Amino acid sequence: MHTLPRWIVSGAFVLALNAGMVNSVGFLGFTHQAVSHVSGNATQLGIALNPFHSDLALVWNLTTVLLAFLIGAAISGTLLKGTQAKLGRHYDTLLLVEAIFLLIAGGLLYLELGGGYLFASAACGLQNAMVTNYSGAIVRTTHLTGVLTDMGLMIGARFRGETIDTRKARLFIALIVGFIVGGTLGAGLFSLFSYWVLAVAGVLSAILALTYRLFLAKSEPA
Repeated sequence: MHTLPRWIVSGAFVLALNAGMVNSVGFLGFTHQAVSHVSGNATQLGIALNPFHSDLALVWNLTTVLLAFLIGAAISGTLLKGTQAKLGRHYDTLLLVEAIFLLIAGGLLYLELGGGYLFASAACGLQNAMVTNYSGAIVRTTHLTGVLTDMGLMIGARFRGETIDTRKARLFIALIVGFIVGGTLGAGLFSLFSYWVLAVAGVLSAILALTYRLFLAKSEPA
């Protein structure tokens, strides 16, 4: 990777921040569950399926949330070809769809309708699938497991005397910081605006879509 375009780092930071905001609402809301990643929900589903901890309502809830995440990722897969992050792809379209999902989610959850979590989860699945790979670096914007794993591998390689790819490290740091800052911001806004924090995240997605479209137009040859 010879260069790391600024739009990659900036976009990754904003997307991770957005996911952190959305996930904080999931934890602080009335179901107290994650929506931006699936590992914890899958574990909870396994527990709920156990006869000693059986909870059919929770099984239904978690199953639909997982399926919503999958559907969101499928929407990205429909509009995007390949996994590499490149200018010119329909990121703006996907970001606008994400914005709509988050606005719907905020409204439904404000009314205490659990279906809002489905739209929030779908928005996260869509976002996570938008950029899955950049020049050999796995890019996940809605959870940090893979990012911290890759950072650990890089640190371990440095202990062996290998040179760290500082450009990838900057990308990973942007994702980590963005997600944590998003969680902090989301928690603060939740105390003020309740579930309408998701509308704020939706507006942020729309602004990012517009910014990308303007940047793309500026980058195109006259």
